[in-house]
Amino acid sequence: MTVDALTLGEAMAAFRMDGAIRLGGTARLSVAGAESTVAIGLARLGHRVAWAGVTGADEPGALVRRTLLAEGVDLTWSRVDGDRPTGLILFEPRLPGLDRVTYHRTGSAGSALTAADADAAFEAGGPRIVHVTGITCALGAGPAEAVRTAVRRGRAAGATVCLDVNHRRRLWSDAAATAALRPLLAGVDVLVASDDEVALVGDVPALLAAGIREVVVKHGADGATSHTATGAVHRPARRVAVVDTVGAGDAFVAGLLSGLLDGLDQGGRLDRAVTTAAFAVATRGDWEGLPTRDELPLLDHAPGTALR
Repeated sequence: MTVDALTLGEAMAAFRMDGAIRLGGTARLSVAGAESTVAIGLARLGHRVAWAGVTGADEPGALVRRTLLAEGVDLTWSRVDGDRPTGLILFEPRLPGLDRVTYHRTGSAGSALTAADADAAFEAGGPRIVHVTGITCALGAGPAEAVRTAVRRGRAAGATVCLDVNHRRRLWSDAAATAALRPLLAGVDVLVASDDEVALVGDVPALLAAGIREVVVKHGADGATSHTATGAVHRPARRVAVVDTVGAGDAFVAGLLSGLLDGLDQGGRLDRAVTTAAFAVATRGDWEGLPTRDELPLLDHAPGTALR
């Protein structure tokens, strides 16, 4: 079966604490993961999307799979590893607007992703878009090779290949990220990075000169700028009450890729990206607040509006 988009990476069970972990208390259990969040975002916008990844044969893994299936994400090319646990991520609020994140992913099922998993996703025909992130490359040699394979197979199949730098300094150093990500660029069509991540892979003019069709730089609360050979287009962030910024970057990517799939122009893609990101920051959780297609115009209404 051919899909519109394929994402590849690790999904984890996520615990969101009401307070400091060391003090105990209550937590809300959900699912997190950059690539799975993008997959859910695309599915909610009406696209056919598959997630390729590995979960453990445990209850957290069942939660991940059940959630993705319920959101309409195809799991044909995911698998269950009976020898490794599903990874865990814990969020704790430490100050207003500041969360501390703790990972339990060493030896996780997600870190067992291999090139064979990526190859399998192309057996029935290539997707229109392949989306990968730097996070997966940082999980180990196997996941890094899976990303390289997905990029290579995607380019060979004529797919649009998107790389989100998504740098996590808790996982690897700047130098290690640069060494792993720069060789991927020859197979990348769309590069997404925040202001502080661009330097890891090169400056914008050099990236465009190297053959990347579109470089999208996220500026946080100041919106985003898309750079192509024909020029730059900027869009400010949509103004909403910020509840939780976790997952906003992945929501942005889901909107951007949705715009690509729908054939929107450079400005239209950015408009959808900043809109989906605004939905994410206005709600708590990585993916829970992502909009459906018919909800995209909701932010055009004035605050306090009741739709009757």
